[in-house]
Amino acid sequence: MELLKRRILEEASVLSADVLKLDRLLNHQVDTALAMEMGREFARRFGGERITKVITIESSGIPIAFATAYTLGVPLVFARRRKTLLAEPDAWTERVPAFTKGIVTDLVVSRHLLSPDDTLLYIDDIIANGDAARGLIRIIGQSGAKLAGVGIAVEKTFQSGGRLLRERGIRVESLVRIASLADGKIAFE
Repeated sequence: MELLKRRILEEASVLSADVLKLDRLLNHQVDTALAMEMGREFARRFGGERITKVITIESSGIPIAFATAYTLGVPLVFARRRKTLLAEPDAWTERVPAFTKGIVTDLVVSRHLLSPDDTLLYIDDIIANGDAARGLIRIIGQSGAKLAGVGIAVEKTFQSGGRLLRERGIRVESLVRIASLADGKIAFE
């Protein structure tokens, strides 16, 4: 997606050879028009699937997942990163490392929100090592729902997340693929 590539070059910051800061576009300040364009693109790419819900992880995946769900005309479900007072005591829960946070968090989804009748499209802003993605996919599996595929706005292909999902036979569609952040420069595939 050329628009997203251009905006990354103009507004993102390379913090290290592993970390790209996208806080002006995706994960602190959200460009709503850009989010809607990404949502339309994911809806186009997965249009042949019978998606019943879009799923993501709070919080950075929500804007793009919302735009995708809105375009597809289906509900959006997001996994919480911690249990709240309102959470079901027996919700599906997976512990996962959070790459950019440097901590382990819980992913929590209320059981009544997913069913074996659902076909889910998982949308997220960025994939690095893929730990959170694999955790959410385990929750989807526990629910009995079908996973139609994974849509990622920015895939860092020099890290293993997207590759590991593809090796498991999961369809992964990335809008932008970054091959390297070496020497403070963004190199796209």
